[in-house]
Amino acid sequence: MAVLTQDQCDAFWRDGYLVVEDAVTPAQLAALTAEIATWVEQSRAHSAPFGPPTIDGRPRYDMGAEHTADRPALRRINNPSDISEAYREVMLDARMVDMVAELIGPNVKFHHCKINLKLPGARTEVAYHQDFAYTPHTNDDIVTALLFLDHVDADNGALTVVPGSHKGPVLSLFNGDRFTGAVAADEERRALAQSVPCFGRAGSVCLMHTRLLHGSAANGSAKSRGLYICVYSAADAVPIARNPMPSLHEGRIVRGVEAKFARLKEGLVELPKQPKSASFFTVIGQESKQAAE
Repeated sequence: MAVLTQDQCDAFWRDGYLVVEDAVTPAQLAALTAEIATWVEQSRAHSAPFGPPTIDGRPRYDMGAEHTADRPALRRINNPSDISEAYREVMLDARMVDMVAELIGPNVKFHHCKINLKLPGARTEVAYHQDFAYTPHTNDDIVTALLFLDHVDADNGALTVVPGSHKGPVLSLFNGDRFTGAVAADEERRALAQSVPCFGRAGSVCLMHTRLLHGSAANGSAKSRGLYICVYSAADAVPIARNPMPSLHEGRIVRGVEAKFARLKEGLVELPKQPKSASFFTVIGQESKQAAE
């Protein structure tokens, strides 16, 4: 039985994004938020990125420079599905995965996941970019599923998107030879003028096309804003750059079957430079908390 209506599918392909409620069960959401609470508490004892390393040797947890024990600023958990059964279950078998399959399936594989967390008082922002520029593939049947771990409103740093921008060019994330991880300043000004926010209750998901231009401002409220972000591709979309966040589950088929052939989309693709730090926030100029201060 379909989980998306035809009107919802049409809206996704027209606008490049779609917000849908009840993408996970209440029990799944409760398990995810309980893990977040534990990780935030653990972060209070640390003054630099920490945790069991990712498979490419980076710290699992990253905090903003403003982080203190009293006011934690944990902002990124890399590939939580590698370390948490609750996050692995949702990545593999939540209602949101069925939604993705209806958009780019029937054969769908997993690429990577992360949590972007904006705790009260944190200064984390996301500069405008398109995900495809970080994770180019042989075709662009790729969906980023951003699951709302908290209620998201006008005050707590909502995702903002430029409707229809997935139909335009993939913009450069370089300034000359330097990889900035963000579009040029004039492109960002245009994006801000055209952006719309994505609001929703906890448990909702924003399904976003990989070429959609998006960003977000800092959390100006006393409420948390967490997103569990899972990237899925059609099974015949093959990466042509190293995964910026390698996962134990990279390439795992989550719906349907493996592809026998790669599907190629004509065009030139600018190859990214992947971050070596705990998170991409340092690439866009937001330093991590450092132990020696």
